[in-house]
Amino acid sequence: MYAIDVLVQGYPGRSLCHGGLGWSTIALLRGQGRTILLDVGAYGVRPEFGRQLAAAGVAPEAVTDVVLTHAHWDHSVNVTLFPDAAIWIGRAEMDWAVREPPGFNPLPELHVREIARHPELHLLEDGERFLGGFTAHLCAGHTPGCLVFRLEGNEVPVLFSGDAAKNRAELLSLATDMTMDAAASRASLERIWALWRAVPGTLLIPGHDLTMRLDAAGRPGYIGQRRAGIAAWFSEDLAVMQEFDITEPRF
Repeated sequence: MYAIDVLVQGYPGRSLCHGGLGWSTIALLRGQGRTILLDVGAYGVRPEFGRQLAAAGVAPEAVTDVVLTHAHWDHSVNVTLFPDAAIWIGRAEMDWAVREPPGFNPLPELHVREIARHPELHLLEDGERFLGGFTAHLCAGHTPGCLVFRLEGNEVPVLFSGDAAKNRAELLSLATDMTMDAAASRASLERIWALWRAVPGTLLIPGHDLTMRLDAAGRPGYIGQRRAGIAAWFSEDLAVMQEFDITEPRF
């Protein structure tokens, strides 16, 4: 039904002393006459995002729909790059987000205002089906209106868990690193597990990690290979850079 490409791979890490890292997943779905972006990332990802869209043969004006798991900056701010696309986000999320005053938090208040007045804004309810195959599931905690999206109609279902389940560690521990309501997040993780186990082979694409599938023992196994690194100028020559591979841990 939909061809799915992960354009920008989420990363299960955080910055220690420079604020939010914000390396979140951006997925592209094409089918049924629609070109859909599921989450759109932060400012810092724009050059790579643009390259990946171009490599996929998708012009920004060809995007018909932007589907947002929640309103945090690292998932939503690039929505302004697609002004002609319809925006889909949870009603509970927007009800909360538009009431929040500016503060030292991950909510981008100016972008929230832009989303709230978008002429093609669609506010989703828990359990609502939309775009021919998607179902929205309210999985609050990380934010009050976080949505997890289940896509049916492909060979196997696909779950987009956003930051309701950011990474494999959260799924396995049933604990969350960043949440507004720990009890709600725990209940949401249990709901995600129920959705994941419902159909064997279901893929789960989280907000900050690689795509996963449950193995024969019911454990999450990664699909694909992580790519992450930093290059820095520590010398006196711009031609000399030090590269740090942060793909996997080294102890």
